[in-house]
Parts: sequence; C-alpha cells; structure tokens
Amino acid sequence: MSTGAFSVQQQGASAQQPGAAAQQDGAAAQQHGAAAPVKRPLSKTIAAYISLTKPRVMELLLVVTVPAMILAQNGLPNLWLVLATLIGGAMSAGSAGAFNCYIDRDMDRKMRRTSGRPLVTGEISDRNALIFAWVLGVVSIVWLLLTTNWLAALLGLLAIFFYVVIYTIVLKRHSEQNIIWGGIAGCFPVLIGWAAVTGNLDWGAWIFFLVIFLWTPPHYWPLSMKYREDYAAAGVPMLGVVRGRITVGLQIILYTWATVACSLLLIPVANMGIVYTVLAVLSGAYFIIESHLLYHHAIYGREGKPMRVFHGSISYLTVLSLAIAIDPLLPF
Repeated sequence: MSTGAFSVQQQGASAQQPGAAAQQDGAAAQQHGAAAPVKRPLSKTIAAYISLTKPRVMELLLVVTVPAMILAQNGLPNLWLVLATLIGGAMSAGSAGAFNCYIDRDMDRKMRRTSGRPLVTGEISDRNALIFAWVLGVVSIVWLLLTTNWLAALLGLLAIFFYVVIYTIVLKRHSEQNIIWGGIAGCFPVLIGWAAVTGNLDWGAWIFFLVIFLWTPPHYWPLSMKYREDYAAAGVPMLGVVRGRITVGLQIILYTWATVACSLLLIPVANMGIVYTVLAVLSGAYFIIESHLLYHHAIYGREGKPMRVFHGSISYLTVLSLAIAIDPLLPF
C-alpha cells in the first residue's frame, strides 16, 4: 500500500471518530433523560397524602363529634371550640389512618379493594408516609392541648394508640374479634368532643361511646362478607372469612339489636326529647330489619346484599347523630 493511500485511510478513520463520539454522547444523554425523575403535579401529590389519611373513615368519625359536643353543652357550644376540636380530631384520625396504611402496605398489595392506595401505587414512598403519620399525630395532640384541654388531647393520643397498636398491629392479623375491640378507636371522637366542652366525661358520653362500640361490628362485618376473598388472600381473619354467612349474619343481628337498645338509654340518661326518641326508634327499626334480611338470605344459602346493610348502618348512625344534635336545641 502506498504512503498516500495509507494517509487517506487515516483521515477517513479520524473523520468517523467524531461521529462515533457524538453517538455515544447522544446515548448517554438519552440514559440520563430516562433516569431523571418524573415530576408529579402538586395537586396529585396533595391528593395522595389526603388519601393516606382515609378521608371516608375520617368523615364518619367526625359525624359524631359535633352531636357529642352539642349534647355535652345541652345547646350550641362555642363555634371556635367546635372548629378547633374538628381540626384536631381530623388530624388525629388522619395520623392513625396513615400509620395503618404504612403498616398494612403488604396486605394492601394483595387486595383489589386497596390496590389504589398511594403506598401500593408508589405515589408516596414508605419513608415519607411514616414521617407524615408521625408529624400529623404530634401536631394533632399539640393542637388539641393548646385549643381545647389536656383531657381531649389525651383522648386523641389514646385514639391513635388503639387504632395503630391494638387494632392494626395486635388484633387485625391475629384475631377474628379484631373489629370488636379494635373498633374502640372509632368511639374516641365522641369522648374527645365531650371532653373539649366539659373537661370531663359524664354518663351521656359513655353511653354514646357504647353505641358506637356496638355499632361498629354490624357496620364492618357486611364489608368482610362482600370482600371475603380479598381478606382471605391477604391473610386477615375477619369474621366474614373464618366463619360462615349464617354465623356472621346472626352476630350482625345480635349487635344491631344491642346498638339500638343502647341508643334508647340516652332518653332517660341525657333527657332526650320526642324528636330523638322517634328518630332513634324508626332508624333503629330500619337497621334491625336490614340485618334480619341479610340473615334470612344466609339461612337459605343465598349471599344476600351485605353492602346494603353496610350502607344502611351509615344511614342509621347519621340519622341518630342528627337527632342527638337537634334535640337539645329544641324548646320541647
């Protein structure tokens, strides 16, 4: 090969090297772009954190707070006190819900009903969820302490403890009575509202507390019947998983009757009037009928409509709470 030809080949190779280098730079740039995190809109991030607090459960808990405060005051309490108690109660319930989502994230990944929760979808990291739960819990207790009183703040702390430790960690994965005793956490908003107004807990508060306690099983057990396969896949021994429909239906009837009977105790103890009496009897009769219908279907081997009892229990508690709130405000 001549010296001239060799020189031409060297120049051609040199000309190709910048092109290859450019290709390598482009590939590196593409890899860097792929590794760059995708920024989520702030609104979606906020919505994910709100979802972490279980807002539907929170709403249900707060429904009973205001009626408890009105009953304790035997009239309208200070509106700022009501607002402060609701804010503190919401943060307390939200903290408990966030802790629950963090602890149960492994089970939530196995259940279709919870597949959209932010820790399952990856919208929020486990670490951030845990930090959020702790911060919200601490702020809720400090808030209640500064805006209400020490008893309401202590009850807020106990509510978080019962839901996170007693229900989520101790009972939920190990006992079919998880809802019965773990449901105590859902009764605390009544006590928090009452304590915020009076600074103590009278018999009326404890009877209202007992109503929520007895109401919780017939509210949640129909849900466990509906999502039996989900709970079984996650290894949660809900009553609807470990017992047959007849047994669950019978337990729902017993607790429903006990709930309604306990609600009537408020009439003599809290001097409730005709409005509460009529609404408590009528809504209670509706709740009892729905529970009996579910049991009737179970006896004949039919699934029935457990979600109708579930939603009916919410309607019952809403009507009862409204009656408790309205009755003390009436002149008769």
